[in-house]
Amino acid sequence: MNVRAGVALLTVVLVLGVSTSLAGAASERIPARWKNCTVVNKRYPHGVGKVGAVDRTAGEPVTNFTHNNYLYRLAMRYNRGLDRDKDGIACEKL
Repeated sequence: MNVRAGVALLTVVLVLGVSTSLAGAASERIPARWKNCTVVNKRYPHGVGKVGAVDRTAGEPVTNFTHNNYLYRLAMRYNRGLDRDKDGIACEKL
């Protein structure tokens, strides 16, 4: 193997190693309490939402979620997937 081929191979290995470690680091940055709705609902049984938020549903809307703007913003900062329907309530359930 010549020097150029060795440098190219080393560059590929380093780039692949960095990209996979960055992907792992991104998921590790989410605090455990905001990882998913199962975890959120253990602490906030009916979800967390903005003050004045209204549940978008065809059935009976959830109204007994924790109304707290700070907690909702914190949840969205770490994991936007918690409010899939984008109604201002994360992890709502009856």
